[in-house]
Amino acid sequence: MRVFVNMVLRAVVVSGVAAVVSAQAPQAPPTAVIFENVRVFDGRTNRLSAPSTVLVVGNVIRSVSAGAVTPPPEARVTRVAGGGRTLMPGLIDAHTHMMFAGIPQAAGLTADIGFINIAAAKSANEMLMRGFTSGRDLGGPIFGLKRAIDEGLTPGPRIWASGAFVSQTGGHGDFRLPTELPSPPGNHSYSERMNMAAIADGPDEVRRRVREQLALGASQIKLMAGGGVSSAFDPLDVTQYGPDELRAAVESAANWGTYVTVHAYTPRAVRQALEAGVKCIDHGQLLDEATAKLMAEKGAWWSLQPFLEDQDMVPFPEGSASRAKQLEMISGTDTAYKLAKQHGIRTAWGSDTLFDPKLAERQGAQLAKLVRWYTPFEVLKMATADNGELLALSGPRNPYGKVGVVEDSALADLLLVDGDPLADISLVADPAKNFVVIMKDGVIYKNALESRAGRGTGR
Repeated sequence: MRVFVNMVLRAVVVSGVAAVVSAQAPQAPPTAVIFENVRVFDGRTNRLSAPSTVLVVGNVIRSVSAGAVTPPPEARVTRVAGGGRTLMPGLIDAHTHMMFAGIPQAAGLTADIGFINIAAAKSANEMLMRGFTSGRDLGGPIFGLKRAIDEGLTPGPRIWASGAFVSQTGGHGDFRLPTELPSPPGNHSYSERMNMAAIADGPDEVRRRVREQLALGASQIKLMAGGGVSSAFDPLDVTQYGPDELRAAVESAANWGTYVTVHAYTPRAVRQALEAGVKCIDHGQLLDEATAKLMAEKGAWWSLQPFLEDQDMVPFPEGSASRAKQLEMISGTDTAYKLAKQHGIRTAWGSDTLFDPKLAERQGAQLAKLVRWYTPFEVLKMATADNGELLALSGPRNPYGKVGVVEDSALADLLLVDGDPLADISLVADPAKNFVVIMKDGVIYKNALESRAGRGTGR
């Protein structure tokens, strides 16, 4: 015990000395980036601005002006000649699984966690290079990757983390094999030990599991409230958790100032979740009009995915149970979007890509597919300002600040697009070609244009 205390004291002393040295060291001059001659899509307005100048100081947008801007006199200035291109907010994916996007399902459930983390870091970098500067991660052992990105150890998007899927026994987040059931008391499967899933039955256990994720740093909680396509145990029509268990999760999250989102497809599962105080429904492809009306009355968010019978569908074997569930779910996609628009429900977009790196590459193409139901402006607004509002629902558990807009005091997550995406939404489907500058948190991660560097006014 004495050795441990001495080690802690030495760590405190070293930390204190480091803080003093840091305080005495000269402060680096602030950085500033000036985007010149750009037409701005601000995330909210259905047309581009007149030619404008946007000033970024540090990691924050300081001004959007029709004229010249003045950076801090001591700033190191980089000027980006926009050439009339479109400057827009970084894209936001409201339903990601970054730990699992780039690896097969078998690897996700059996591989060493070190391998999974390294593969996830690669996937996160690729996501950022597709212009997605933020993601709401709805299930997986994400906290280490989030910390590594936030501390600058590896490039990637901002992450609003849920942590482990919270699931009942036999629910959509129960990844155990049939041979592992019944589970002995206190026994945890690999997916539970790695914080991929948290199996919880009964209100008290749900509270404990939710509080664990919040303690680890969750921005919001993800609960499995209904059957799923890929899961082994549950048919699609199954309603998961009871009202008391759902309320336990909602109350535990609310005590931390945040909210619960649920995986659910059917009216019964969604209605039960809404009555318990759930603030966001993810999926919901099989909803009826009465449930859509209830969602509108409750002011809940509907996080939808454009699941269609096309190249973006996971190829489950024909004749399998998952394939049958997949076809049933897909059959409701058109109706779901129609109901969301008809009843003015606050709608978010997310890709929900897992276990397929080729599918992950089509993140922008999946977004562009929304023109089947929306105008290009509505699509871009959903993936920027609207998704940003959903992220802000985390309240004090929001780990960052204002994103999804180009305006004073917003975080500097920006894309310079070679063209007008309000006129041609397909530009977002080919980010390697069309996103010539990608900035996150005031840092330029991609610049395909020539830039000039200087100090002060840059002259």
